[in-house]
Amino acid sequence: MAYKNLQEFISVLEKENQLHRIKEYVNPILEIAEVTDRISKTEGGGKALLFENTGYDFPVLMNTYGSEKRMCLALGVKDLNDTAKEIEKLFHLLSSPKEGIIEKLKLLPTLSQFASWMPKVISGRGECQQIIMQEPDITTLPVITCWPKDGGPFVTLPVIHTKDPNSYSRNVGMYRMQIFGPKLTGMHWHKHKVSAKHFNEYKKLKKRMPVAVALGGDPVYAYAATAPLPENVDEYMLAGFLRKKKVELVKCISQPDVEVPGDADFIIEGYVDPEDELIWEGPFGDHTGYYSLPDWYPRFHITAITHKKNPVYPATIVGIPPQEDAWLGKATERIFLAPIKMTLVPEILDMEMPVEGVFHNLVMAKIQKDYAGQAQKVMNAMWGAGQMMFNKILVVASPNPFRGGELETLNLSDYLNVAKEVFANLNPSTDIYFSQGPMDVLDHSCSKMGFGGKMCIDGTFKFDEEKDEYFSNMPPRYVESSSDELQNIFPEIKAINSSLLEKEIPCLIIAVKKNKKGQIKKLHEAICELRIIEGIKMILYVEHTVDPNDLPVALWRFCNNLDPRRDNFIIKKPISPTGRQIASNSSEYVACIGFDGTLKTKELDDFYRDWPNIIIADDKTIASVDEKWPRLDLGKFISSPSLKYKDQMYGEEAVANV
Repeated sequence: MAYKNLQEFISVLEKENQLHRIKEYVNPILEIAEVTDRISKTEGGGKALLFENTGYDFPVLMNTYGSEKRMCLALGVKDLNDTAKEIEKLFHLLSSPKEGIIEKLKLLPTLSQFASWMPKVISGRGECQQIIMQEPDITTLPVITCWPKDGGPFVTLPVIHTKDPNSYSRNVGMYRMQIFGPKLTGMHWHKHKVSAKHFNEYKKLKKRMPVAVALGGDPVYAYAATAPLPENVDEYMLAGFLRKKKVELVKCISQPDVEVPGDADFIIEGYVDPEDELIWEGPFGDHTGYYSLPDWYPRFHITAITHKKNPVYPATIVGIPPQEDAWLGKATERIFLAPIKMTLVPEILDMEMPVEGVFHNLVMAKIQKDYAGQAQKVMNAMWGAGQMMFNKILVVASPNPFRGGELETLNLSDYLNVAKEVFANLNPSTDIYFSQGPMDVLDHSCSKMGFGGKMCIDGTFKFDEEKDEYFSNMPPRYVESSSDELQNIFPEIKAINSSLLEKEIPCLIIAVKKNKKGQIKKLHEAICELRIIEGIKMILYVEHTVDPNDLPVALWRFCNNLDPRRDNFIIKKPISPTGRQIASNSSEYVACIGFDGTLKTKELDDFYRDWPNIIIADDKTIASVDEKWPRLDLGKFISSPSLKYKDQMYGEEAVANV
């Protein structure tokens, strides 16, 4: 459904018991983020929060999209799968044969719908231009500072408008904006983004690039700005499709070449000059759960700020998952499954991006498998599909029909069941594929920024052509006492999670304290010499500060710190009949792959980039929010999520400074 403006959406949230108003003063510097972090990590994502007393003239709305319920309300659907079904229905209708006049006439209502979704530029001023600041000053807005090591306050939910200077095609994206002064921010568009491409075109022409930033309005705008659309698809067409009503745009006042939604709460207009020196932007506590490292980015010069009467300033925080952005990602996962199925990977049946994988790091796909090598075909197609090029770990699954497996029985949301199926089908020495390519600029594990390793785990059942008849799919020899044995032999091992073995998942997670070069590789080789490891197919090594028995945290840390191509160690060996004795005449073999998911340093790993720390609140902010909590009327006291990670952060810093 279309919302008239953000205020109407707030009214709906309140009616649905999805909003909490906070009347107590909460400081936009760190405190708003800390309160939001506590609420967003509660079961179901908590409620949206409207901070009415910010010390500024405007309230701040947080955690707007932070639950499945609110994400559905924002998109006007009852279920996130509804939009995907509608898109799939459209694809079928448009691609079906049209041989007769009747079939062609059936298309007319659909074509009319397409026209009704296209954005329209209207004359005059919009609601967003009711008030024009006489002297634009972004520091008069309650721009939040999220985390203690951030470079400063950041606009975190900006809908940024740019145009190609040659084709005039519009791009609407979301890139954080660090505040440097009343009329100056950074413009954090990565080199892979369309706005960066537009900027390069202006640079060739030696012309200033007009830019406009919208805040608020229909909540679907912010979602559309994050959607991984092809370059030639207008984000406001997607917004029109989702809200079932075209977006009405108005021309900016000081940058009339750019149009913005008339119902937005705030519009920040300005330009980026290609002749300017870049500005040192960051660090910033990012969606990976780590601080993104500072770097050089363009300067955005503000020429005008307008807003509606009684506007609301929308913002978000990102950090250690789960956070609000997980639900934006879930919507994308559901909505874009249909186009992927219909155009790129017809065999794909479902897709899942676990929150611990922070979007790109870990993606699972279920396919209808009909021939040998199909998982590799899917792998290549997925890594060539838009922002899926940033994917680090792809897991492809398909149940074995010869073992009674039905496609319907494999629910990708049931992670343990998926892992059980994948490992049952996996030969670690033949079914894991490594590649390299473009990576998210925020991925700190890559040896070179924006370029690193990828892997695909083929967990599908195997046709005869794909099998190695000498590989033994034997059950693990590992028993309860084996963990004590490993720790006695290898003192650098601080903890072991063997609980997955009870669920028929032959995988160990081992926390290791590193203190010498090449340690994880040598440790893995030594461990695999032991008879007790035979039947174990995979070992994940994490930092000693990580609790390997806390699976969500261990997986989040592991995925962030791994370059799969660089950090894997595969061991194949004949099955040993007793002790450490190797049966040299045996033709059967077992295989175990190890992955080094520990932090990397120059001293121990020849890693020459800076390594960021995880994001936690500082003690002063935690104490301040603790003291205010009874007056926030948020119910039972919730302690800071950051407390769980205090030792992990300090331990990590200590290792990084070896």
